[in-house]
Amino acid sequence: MKSNLPDKIDTLFINCHLATMTDNSLSIVENAAIAVTGKTISWVGTKKELPKNYKRICQILIDCQNGWILPGFVDCHTHLVWGGSRSNEFEMRLKGATYEEISKKGGGIFSTVKATREASRHDLFSLASKRVDALLKQGITTPEIKSGYGLNLETELKILDVVNQLNERFPLHIDATFLGAHTLPLEFADNPDGYIDLVTQTMLPKIKAQGIATAVDVFCEHIAFSLDQTRKVFQAAKSLGFKLKLHAEQLSDSNGAALAAEFNALSCDHLEYLSLSGAQKMADHNVVAVLLPGAFYFLKQKQKPPVKTFRDLNIPMAVSTDLNPGSSPVHSMTLTLNMACMLFDLTCEEALLGATINGARALGLNLSKGSIATGKDADLVIWDIETPADLCYLAGLTPISMVMIQGRIYHNDLQC
Repeated sequence: MKSNLPDKIDTLFINCHLATMTDNSLSIVENAAIAVTGKTISWVGTKKELPKNYKRICQILIDCQNGWILPGFVDCHTHLVWGGSRSNEFEMRLKGATYEEISKKGGGIFSTVKATREASRHDLFSLASKRVDALLKQGITTPEIKSGYGLNLETELKILDVVNQLNERFPLHIDATFLGAHTLPLEFADNPDGYIDLVTQTMLPKIKAQGIATAVDVFCEHIAFSLDQTRKVFQAAKSLGFKLKLHAEQLSDSNGAALAAEFNALSCDHLEYLSLSGAQKMADHNVVAVLLPGAFYFLKQKQKPPVKTFRDLNIPMAVSTDLNPGSSPVHSMTLTLNMACMLFDLTCEEALLGATINGARALGLNLSKGSIATGKDADLVIWDIETPADLCYLAGLTPISMVMIQGRIYHNDLQC
């Protein structure tokens, strides 16, 4: 049998099992081998398909010792760059305060906005670098990072500049999203439409001109921005060529998902209060549902997102940490997978698809990230586990043997 191996192989993985995440399933290949050439996967198959001289046709041969290789996790929703701490609010919630009550007292996002405005670029970069490093050690090779803790032009630009510095400093591929419409800043408390004008007429053109974000997000909710205000932001963002995402139906049904579908947004995120009609419109327009069990857990929410509806309508479900200082200070994707199963009733297969190929779909990166296939980026993680389900079952454990990002090895506990 011909193996169709490429003429040049930089790295060849053998003695491994694969969960390729193709065909909307784990798509397991046992006793497998993977060839990497340059930055991409150049061949996938079984070890028995390799020619007898396979040891001589590659520069680096890696014996995976029966470990499992999965595509690197795609963490498609984070708010990773912030200043200050909100551990005091965690204690307030433990004593019964709600998210809305804390917000009305000047806490919540407002306290983070104040600290982030006061922080220097250097300080924000230093703090965020520790968080990015933690993600890398969790097997996350592609995170998205939103702004939204500035709520003025100067600080929003500062945050996005830090995101781009992180993208240059670390091997991960980082997608930057502008979330200027995160909440209404205190200085615009009596003029919400004025703030939307600032976002659409000043912030968006500046950010586009500097090329420091690829997508725009809005928090459409009764404690944030109305449907009409969200529409104005989407109209302006779409006219400038940004991809669109939406925080939708987290605390109430604002009909935001239907609006996002109207604008062909990449994803709607949270969705605890999503209506059937909103879900149908998401399905009609191929909008990914991003589930954020960390926020559900930390806010002690009761209303679950309609997972059965997503299944019935074949809406792809992504799973993400929602790493942020207030409602989801979660740095672990494996813990997030466990919560997705335990709190939202996902199967292990659904959760793992959510953190790989469906996470990539939520960022519009599914042609290059999120699964193991010829021609895709060689973002690979070797796990010392018995079965892929262990990544959901062993809550918070990250038994990583190796991390490769675009063909380069950045973590290696194997003897090669």
